[in-house]
Parts: sequence; C-alpha cells; structure tokens
Amino acid sequence: MGNIVAFVKGALHYLGNLAFHLYKPNALKNCDHLIHVQTGDKKGAGTDANVYIRLFNETGVTSSEILLDVPFRDDLEKGTLEVFPCPMLGDFGPISRIEIWRDEAAPWDDWYVDYVMIAHVGSKTKYYFPVHRWIRSYRRYSIKEFDVVLPQHDDCHAARADELKEKRMLYEFVRQVPGLPTQVKTLPVDESFSNEYKWNIVQRKVQMLTESAITKRIIYKWTKLDDIKSMFKFKHFPVPSSVEEWQTDEHFARQRLTGVNAIMIRLCERIPDNLDVDDQMLRPFLEDKTIVQAISAKKLFYTDHKLLEGLATDEHTELCSPLALFYLRNDGTLVPVALQLFQEKAPTNPVFLPSDPKYTWLLAKMWYNNADAQYHQALTHLGLTHLVMEGVAVCTHRNLSPSHPMFRLLAPHFLYIIAINTRGLSVLMCDGGWIDKTLAMKSTGTFELIRRGFSEWRMDGYGCLPKELEARGLLDPNILPEYYYREDGLAIYRAIREYVKTIVENFYDTDDAILRDDELQSWRKELAGVDCQHCTCAFKGVPGEREGRFSSSGQLVDTFTSIIFTCSVGHAAANYQQYDEYAFPPNYPAMLNGRAPRDKVARTEKDIMATIPEQDVLLDTMVVTKLLSDMGTNRLSDFEVQYLFDPVSVSAKEKLREDLDEISVNIKERNRHLKHPFTFLDPEFIPNSISI
Repeated sequence: MGNIVAFVKGALHYLGNLAFHLYKPNALKNCDHLIHVQTGDKKGAGTDANVYIRLFNETGVTSSEILLDVPFRDDLEKGTLEVFPCPMLGDFGPISRIEIWRDEAAPWDDWYVDYVMIAHVGSKTKYYFPVHRWIRSYRRYSIKEFDVVLPQHDDCHAARADELKEKRMLYEFVRQVPGLPTQVKTLPVDESFSNEYKWNIVQRKVQMLTESAITKRIIYKWTKLDDIKSMFKFKHFPVPSSVEEWQTDEHFARQRLTGVNAIMIRLCERIPDNLDVDDQMLRPFLEDKTIVQAISAKKLFYTDHKLLEGLATDEHTELCSPLALFYLRNDGTLVPVALQLFQEKAPTNPVFLPSDPKYTWLLAKMWYNNADAQYHQALTHLGLTHLVMEGVAVCTHRNLSPSHPMFRLLAPHFLYIIAINTRGLSVLMCDGGWIDKTLAMKSTGTFELIRRGFSEWRMDGYGCLPKELEARGLLDPNILPEYYYREDGLAIYRAIREYVKTIVENFYDTDDAILRDDELQSWRKELAGVDCQHCTCAFKGVPGEREGRFSSSGQLVDTFTSIIFTCSVGHAAANYQQYDEYAFPPNYPAMLNGRAPRDKVARTEKDIMATIPEQDVLLDTMVVTKLLSDMGTNRLSDFEVQYLFDPVSVSAKEKLREDLDEISVNIKERNRHLKHPFTFLDPEFIPNSISI
C-alpha cells in the first residue's frame, strides 16, 4: 500500500512540474515582473488556500488583485520558493509596498511566509518584502519594502501593537526551577523543529547503537586503562583525540586553555588564602623561582571551583571543589604545579604535586577534571548559554515586532533554541535521564549549580568576552600566548561587534531615537526585570543599568553583540568538542566511583580503574556527547532564514562573512604549525544558533 501511495504522489508531482513548464513560457510573455514567494520551513507552514497579492508604487497607485497560483501545481508548500507571473504593470515604477492575504478555501489553510521578492524582468531590479508571519484568513497584511522600521516611525502602529499582544500570549515566561533563568511556559508551534528526526535525541541514539552493534560486543570487564580503548572501534565512535596524551601534565593544562571549559583559568596576583602552598613546596616546579617572582613575571595562574562546594551527588561518589595552580614555563608550556581538591586546609586535604607517585598525581587530576566537568555541563554549557539565551529569545518575541530592525538582527541566532531546550530538558534532565545516569551531581545538583552560577552572572561581565577576560587578568595577548580560546574568540567578537555597530547606527542615528523606541525600552525592562510585575529574565548588568533604560547606541551594540556571540561562539566553545573530551572517561570524567584521595599514598593502575564507571555509563556518555557534538545549523553569517534585506544590513552581513572568512584562514594557517591545533572556534565550524 505504501508503494502505491508513493507512486501516486510521485506521479502527481511529475504532472504538476510538467504543467508548470508548459504554462510558464506562455505566462511569461504577458508579464514584466515575477513574484517570488518563499514559504517558511516551519511545521505546517504550507497552504492550499487561495492566496492573493496587491502591489503599490511610491505614489500609492495599486495593481489589481493577483492570485498566486499555477494551474495543476501544488503551490506554496513548506520550505518552497515559488515563482509566479505578474500581469503587465506597464509604467508602474518602483514597488514600495504589498498587501497579501488568503481565504479559507481549503482545510489546510495555515500559511507561514518568509518573504516575497518581486523582480522586474527587464531591468532585473528586485524588491524585497520580508514577512516572517503566519497569514491569517481574510486579514490583509501590509508589508513595506524591507519591512524594517522603528515603532515610532510605523504608520501601522495599532496593528503592530495587536501583533505583539498576541505574541505575549504565545510566549509566556515561566521559571521552571526557583533561581534558574526563565524559559517559555509552553513551546509555541513556530518554535518546533522543521525536521523532527534530526533533533530527536532518543531516536538517533537508538539508531547509532543499532548501526554500531556496540552493545552486542561489550562482553568483558575492564582491568586496565588500555581496555577502554576497545570502545572506539565501532561505527560512529572514532578514537577521541585525548586518548594518547591524557596522562600528561601538558595535556591537563591545555584543557584549561582550549578545552570545553576554558573560562576558569585566571592570572594569579596573590595565592588564595585557603590554598596550602609555600615556596619550599613549589620552587622545584617554578624553574627555581619563588612564588612572588613567578607572580611578578605573570607566569602563575590558578583556578577555583568554590561554587561546587557542598553540592549533593550520587551516593556512590562525591564532588570536589578544587583549587589549582598552573605555571607557564620559559618554553611557553603551561603545566599544573599544585592541586588541592577541597576548599579548606586540612591534614586530610593535601596539596598534590607533580612529584607525587605517578598514579596518585593522576588520580588527583582525574578528580579535578570530574569537578570541572560538572561546572562545564551545568553552567558553561547548559545554564549560561542554553537557558540564559532562551530567556532572551522569549523576551525578544514578546517585545519586538517582526518589523523591528533589532528583532531582525537577533532572530537568526534564536533558531531552534527554545525547541532544543524543551526537548533536551525533557530527555536529558528528567528523572533517570542522561544527567542522572552520567553526571556525578545528577539533575538535582545540576539545577542547584545553575542557580548559584546564574545568581552571579552579569551580562556586562560574563556575557561580554573582553570584560570577562579582563576580570580574569587575561585580556592582554602577551599573557598566556597559547590561550587560543581567547585569541580566536576575541577576533570573532570584534567582527560581530562591527557588524552589529553598523546596523544599530544605521537605524538609530540619534540617542533620541533610542529613547523614543518603546518596544526596545520594553524589551530592556523585561530583560533586566525593571518595573515589571510579571516573570522576567531578571538579568544583572544589562547596559543602561544606572538609568534603567537604553540611552546610547554603544549600549545597544554591547548588548546585541553579547547575545549573538553567546548564541554562536560561546555555545560552540562549550559544546562541539564534548565527544573528544568526555568519550574517554579518564580524560574528563563526568562520573567517578568512590571517594577522592585524602592522602598521598602511592596508588596503582588498579586504583585508577576502580574509579571508572560501568560500561553502560560510558556508553551513554559516548552516545550523547557524540550527538551533541554534531553541528546543527549553518555556519555563522550563513543564515538559514534571511531577515534583513535593506542595503546597509545586507552590506554589513557580507562584511561580516568576509571578516569571518579571513579569521578562518588565519586560524587554519596557525593550526598548520601547531602540534595540537585548536579548530573549534574556526568560524567555518561555528553555527549561528544554539540548536543542539
């Protein structure tokens, strides 16, 4: 039966195309314009209704009603670009506005339009009319060329206000867990995946395991570290890059610079009071320098995971809250020189050193990385990219009209973020889900750590890369010269900022224009939680904090750059090398069995193996991190949906692409000369949005 249905569908499609090709030459003889209509790639976006359009020139002269239809062809289907002939307009002149509407002639009449483009056949002049709306029955939508206008300049102000009122009903805020960032209450239809399978984590996991046949071939218990490598000979599961060097101090330090959590390391200007080290202990590892000399030379760095202190864990493990010191050798290599696994000095909380017995030192590094992995998953990845940016997306839909230039600037970077968060939290964070199975602090501890981290987060701090680096003492490129997360991130940040600056200053030529933009100011209020009685994002550090409003273009540039950077670069840095880091558990263990070492007694490989979780835990970790490491959307600046069509914005986007291409070339050239290339912030591999 299925084959018959497929045959009939194929035959109808073929006949429709044949009819169109027979119809097209004759139709084109009687037109001087072509109407291009892009139906959105959203669930249920296509329509079988009768659709009409009317054109307006600059003086208000109108065309007749034009039915958008090709005989015997199924037009205006989801994701399709259709071309329709336009009756002869003669000396009509430039087209400045369109009206578009539909009837209810068919049961499947919902229709979502991305844009309409009208091209003059002779001069090749093109007129773009972005729509990005659902077309409701018998309601006429008036769309100006480029459809990008500030609310104070829009002569359709009432319709715009009604549209936002409807949006606020669809995009309601809710705080799922007290203290966490706000999210959308119910997933709007507009946010659903267009390709359900691509983002179906459970279905793809089953397929991956079936195709690899890995579960049928794990039949023995590991007794030594090399046994774990047997997991990486199956389809879909390549050998992680960390396997060969994970035991070295150089690799451990490199994880602080170019790993998934490269935001923890700081310049050490004084030894933390609770870190129990002195000159006698450290001098052998500081190339015969004292601590003061190493600090003065800006060669000493530290990390502090105090935020993890006291978090609950699985009953079979525990969670450290470590402090660590790192030293930059004269040859430019960063190495660890001291690890203290808990915050308070105590006889049972020794400082582990590189001179300790091999497996004792290795075990200390593993417990440190286990703590770092909790921070990475809960904050660097989930809390401060996925969840924080979902709140921004919801706030944007609630307050900025689709016609607002800043909505159009931000929209490409919100693609699928709400949908993937809804899907991910229901699958990964549920009771007994992936987090509970593979992460030491489980979902309960994860939510608590997000709460702690979000309470300290500021948009003008952590959310702004230059300021965040400055706060850690690492903005100067001469400090830690191989900190490629900083080098690549700053280059892209500056390119994004220039792109944003061009667009912002084009639409806001004076500060007064900013002050008079009620949609923009309302957006800021909900973002910061100012004077709002209902649930809001409640972000700290939103630019304009002192005045309680935006008052300059610089504030807007900082804000929008931070959002776009976080949705693209920030998420890419935290996400796309997860398989390389997590798949080989001793390298970056999300879970360890037993208790962290409280003494420096010599350990053996058997002691290391006793901490490694069971094979099913590793398998879950491998599968999910492999899925999460897949790139979900197009590369940065190659937008899936084009929102801005005005000449200044189009030029700014092209300049952004050129700048990113140049950065990509420079990164590739640098990496050719590196033993350990850092590719994860090459713009070629950075998606536009948080979609996985």
